[in-house]
Amino acid sequence: MSWVITARDALLAGRTVQVRPGGGSMRGRIEHGQLVTLEPVDPADVRVDDAVMVGWKGGYLLHLVREIRDGRLLIGNNLGQANGWVEAAAVIGRVTAVED
Repeated sequence: MSWVITARDALLAGRTVQVRPGGGSMRGRIEHGQLVTLEPVDPADVRVDDAVMVGWKGGYLLHLVREIRDGRLLIGNNLGQANGWVEAAAVIGRVTAVED
């Protein structure tokens, strides 16, 4: 998953990045191989239904924010599955564009 490393490194350095994520957990919103633009984001600016890159169990996911409560985010995929709660500070970027 080199796209994850590319995105992580750029976002943590404060740069916007374009990547082509693989996988199917976000299908219907982000299809396998589509060009995705991610921008650094202040966790306080994240809203429900944002697609975000978030630190998760030692890695990173590109998933949706399902709920926000007490500085924590419930993240999940676009297929209805919730992964669990993370601190808002775990978010390193937000999707701002998806193209073919």
